[in-house]
Amino acid sequence: MINKLRILHVLGGLNRGGAETMVMNLYRNIDRSKIQFDFVVHTTNKCDYDDEIRELGGKIYRMPRYNGKNHLDYKREWNVFFFRHPEIRIVHGHMRSTASIYLKIAKSFGARTIAHSHSTSNGVGISALVKNIMQYPIRYNSDYLFSCSQKAGEWLFGKYHFKKKNSLVVKNAIESERYIFNIMKRDKLRKELGIDGKFVIGHVGRFCVAKNHRYLIDIFESIYNTDNNSLLLLVGDGELLEEIKSIVNDKKLSNAVMFLGNRSDVFDLLQCMDTFVFPSKFEGLGISIIEAQASSLPCIISENIPLEAHITKLVQVVSLNRSPDVWAEHILREKDNSRRVDMSGEIKKKGYNVNFNTKWLEEFYCEII
Repeated sequence: MINKLRILHVLGGLNRGGAETMVMNLYRNIDRSKIQFDFVVHTTNKCDYDDEIRELGGKIYRMPRYNGKNHLDYKREWNVFFFRHPEIRIVHGHMRSTASIYLKIAKSFGARTIAHSHSTSNGVGISALVKNIMQYPIRYNSDYLFSCSQKAGEWLFGKYHFKKKNSLVVKNAIESERYIFNIMKRDKLRKELGIDGKFVIGHVGRFCVAKNHRYLIDIFESIYNTDNNSLLLLVGDGELLEEIKSIVNDKKLSNAVMFLGNRSDVFDLLQCMDTFVFPSKFEGLGISIIEAQASSLPCIISENIPLEAHITKLVQVVSLNRSPDVWAEHILREKDNSRRVDMSGEIKKKGYNVNFNTKWLEEFYCEII
């Protein structure tokens, strides 16, 4: 019996974020007779993808959250882990804050290491400063430097290091066929959600500072003041969810904003929308925008989205320096937009083909071993 090549993916958790969804798209399509993914997460909570990972044969290990005070204990936990798991041949790190610690330890046990950048900022404040300092050594103790976009790679690893031969952009491929616009699905789900006849503005993303939900609510308020038949559909969860709900309530928009939480059927929910709005403060890529384009949705996005996400003519950029009213004007122009064009072929042409990317990654993993 051939021993499978076991790849360890390191993440904060396994909920439906951009990095996690990318890894799961690859995991579902990879040849699991040859390669098996295992995971280290930094949470004790059950996550969205836990059950599916176990069904696919993967193992989930848990590490304590790093807080600075537990620095020695954190290092000790990783040393013990790699001592007990010599079967781990490659460590693919998506969690950058402590990657300089666990990737260095992984190398000392003979594993090949990959650091993968999925963002372009740590935010602001002391916490961001500490993360910036901690992540600096990653460029030196990783065998390979991956990123979801050129901008994300240069931000984490530096322009000089991201020009080297061990650095490359790995596109966050999607199963584009699942997103093809289907009028029957749209009508059925809109009736189920009770939004039939509404002008639906949609957003998919974690409720965190980067996604800029506060500004999104201001934009929607302007839209609603012009057209009170409008509705905002928000998909996702996160630490700012309750704060955003409170803002919606204060603005007396509760009847016009739907919070759907984390969903496994995003490809169907996109069918319900009329326009996709993404006013992010920073993004590594913005995989949700690619999914929206695959569903033939007009996308109104901020200037902070990397150019790699601008795949089709459906994308319009509006600066965050412009007022919510200006954003509202752009969005309302899309009210009568037709969505009958199949964009899946265009998505594939730009390299966001999950079958191609999975095959490439299989070969890459095998070659570096």
